[in-house]
Amino acid sequence: MVMNGIDILEKENFKSLMNKKIGIITNFSFVNKNMEFMIDKMISNGVNIVKIFTPEHGLYGLPDGKEYDNEVHPKYNIPVISLYGDNKKPKKEYLEDIDLLVYDIQDVGLRFYTYIYTLAYCMISADENDKDFMILDRINPLGRKVYGGRMKDEYKSFVGDYELPLRYGLTCAETGLYYKKLLGLKLDLKIIKVEGWNGETFDKTDLMWNVPSPNLPDFESTIAYAGNCFFEATNISEGRGTTKPFTYIGAPWIDNDDLYEKLKENFKDLNIRKREFIPMFSKHKDILCHGVEFFPNDNDNFFEISLFIMNYLNKYDQYEINDRFKGLVGEISLKDIDHKEWNDQAKQFIEYTKDILIYEKGLELL
Repeated sequence: MVMNGIDILEKENFKSLMNKKIGIITNFSFVNKNMEFMIDKMISNGVNIVKIFTPEHGLYGLPDGKEYDNEVHPKYNIPVISLYGDNKKPKKEYLEDIDLLVYDIQDVGLRFYTYIYTLAYCMISADENDKDFMILDRINPLGRKVYGGRMKDEYKSFVGDYELPLRYGLTCAETGLYYKKLLGLKLDLKIIKVEGWNGETFDKTDLMWNVPSPNLPDFESTIAYAGNCFFEATNISEGRGTTKPFTYIGAPWIDNDDLYEKLKENFKDLNIRKREFIPMFSKHKDILCHGVEFFPNDNDNFFEISLFIMNYLNKYDQYEINDRFKGLVGEISLKDIDHKEWNDQAKQFIEYTKDILIYEKGLELL
């Protein structure tokens, strides 16, 4: 049985939070093993939550990239502070009445997921304002595999920073320890560890899928997102606006007979089918797209699959890659990708993080 940090904290009746003014950094993923929302349970058990800080998608699940303002919790009359928009880092005045910041957000283990930068900014603010910090750890659903070059400073953004590889294999608590080491933070960092987990991918656990954001409705979409997120930097639909985000790839002008054959030739074990689809929103809204549908499993390397498709698509005059590419991939263009260099940098990351791992199974190359 796997128990995330929040389950351990609840089992101990939240004793480490009692008699403190708590600021919670969280969203809709703040649930226990039984899928009970933990703000409700904490307050009913006497935990004094004085502020709630929320990342991209807010407390309830807003669309991707939508900025939002501070509000007041409708049930508990607690300030809810937006950390997505102009203000991504808690201001000093927001922390003045807080004794302990507690972070618990379900992560996916990929560099371009914004929650990990909310974690970094909150840790930096806690360090600057002499506030204690606690991370309630959760499993990394993609396990312990590492892939890709480390993000260069010249390309860093809110979807890629702090020299992280594309897939980094750490839990959010280990990511916090990585930030503390990399940035030389002095804050008092407390961690409530996961129990019953040793690096397995989500599908090997007894956990229910805790939707981390609106376009990752299941584990399969998360496996595909690992590489198919790159298509956000193109005019190719990555399946947003359909019921299968990131497992559909297509555009109105693609010859999907040819694309299908090329993928089957080059990825023998890849489970795919030809697929037509019509996005209800996002790119190519209400337009018939021709493409493929993936049926992912954890043996698939969607970084390699996606880069292969991006190279293949260069045959089409209609195909476009925009400036987001360098923020997502960490290179200016496809021709700048050096897979040997990426592997060397991933190995460097694995070596650098050996002393901050808190679970027995170490990191390894994908």
